[in-house]
Amino acid sequence: MSALVTLSTSSTFPESTAAAFEMAARLGYDGVEVMVLSDPVSQDPVALQRLVDHYGIPITSIHAPCLLVSQAVWGTEPWGKLRKAQVAAELLGASTVVVHPPFRWQRDYVRDFISGIDAMANETDVKFAVENMFPWRAASREFAAYAPGWDVRDEDYRHTTLDLSHTSVSGSDALEMADDLGDRLVHIHLADGSGSSRDEHLVPGQGSQPCGALLQRVMERGFDGHVVVEISTRKAADRDSRERDLRDALRFARDHMIVEPVDIYGGGN
Repeated sequence: MSALVTLSTSSTFPESTAAAFEMAARLGYDGVEVMVLSDPVSQDPVALQRLVDHYGIPITSIHAPCLLVSQAVWGTEPWGKLRKAQVAAELLGASTVVVHPPFRWQRDYVRDFISGIDAMANETDVKFAVENMFPWRAASREFAAYAPGWDVRDEDYRHTTLDLSHTSVSGSDALEMADDLGDRLVHIHLADGSGSSRDEHLVPGQGSQPCGALLQRVMERGFDGHVVVEISTRKAADRDSRERDLRDALRFARDHMIVEPVDIYGGGN
């Protein structure tokens, strides 16, 4: 099985979930990652299945509603959110649920998170891929907003997601992080960043992250998970501009996921 290049529905915000499916199918993406947000369609497996059937493009992953802006989506109980994400993934044939580490103030969730995620993984074929995050910064101060921590290398998670916009914010070496995660890295959020304290989600190649080198490295070692384009197009002037960014990101991914064959004859004839 080869790695797929899929589109996060967050990449087309503020357009609808349905619009993301239409663009992903027409532009040639291999699938869709549904970011569960306030759009009712993103929360409804029946409505999502209709989009799959209509556009002929699969849902390959579900991003659980664990952002600050989605704290009330699917209720406020974090384990309930993950259960709903798991059920949606199973119903829709998605292989992965993306989840963030808990916020530090979610104390009960923090206490049981590592063991709870592992227990859920034992009950399903769906992978719960915990995503690397970053410290929050304000002026010259840094806040530890996530617990057990933002760096997924520090815990023994079974499956992980590497987000290249997040490595930019945290100042992490993305290549080193990928190497450290090894086979636990099953999911990549492809984006870029300039090193700002803001989570920019730039088109890959427009920032300072080693996006191309990372794709080449993981492909060379047999990565067969999902490369998910998760960029921000919210400032796009119009649909044409948005689609240009989505095309550029897709082209970047495919160009850098080609593994050159090894010449066992050393170039001779």
